Amino acid sequence: MRRTSVLMPMLLIAAAGFGLAWAWPWLVAQMASSDATAAAIALGKTLYGKHCAACHGANLEGQRDWKSPLPSGRMPAPPHDVSGHTWHHPDGVLFRIIKDGPASVVGGGYRSDMPGFGNVMSDDEIRAVLAFIKSSWPEQERRYQAEMSRREQEAAQ
Repeated sequence: MRRTSVLMPMLLIAAAGFGLAWAWPWLVAQMASSDATAAAIALGKTLYGKHCAACHGANLEGQRDWKSPLPSGRMPAPPHDVSGHTWHHPDGVLFRIIKDGPASVVGGGYRSDMPGFGNVMSDDEIRAVLAFIKSSWPEQERRYQAEMSRREQEAAQ
């Protein structure tokens, strides 16, 4: 009986050790990813405030009547919160719109008041802005947008 009372705790400790050794790389990666994501979102919030908020709103709300053309014939800046359509688009499309401007995606001589920011922000900074915008969406919209991005990547391969 004494042997069992000593052996059982040792087996539990060994099993816990093996489990931790097996899961450790994943745990470290998750913590690093979480820290990187938090840092990217914080950077994205700062960059969004500096480059985007004047048109798209400090709270991502977009311009008033964003679905109706302005007197110039151009469209107002859309919201990037859940009320807009940003979350309908995959990452590649959103990245190109920010980097090269909407005409790069829409084509056909589309004219917009939004410039491309490729000369103003690095690719990583653009990704940070997108991380900030996405962080404001509810889980359902984030899942939908992630699926659109997955399909986009799959089609590109």
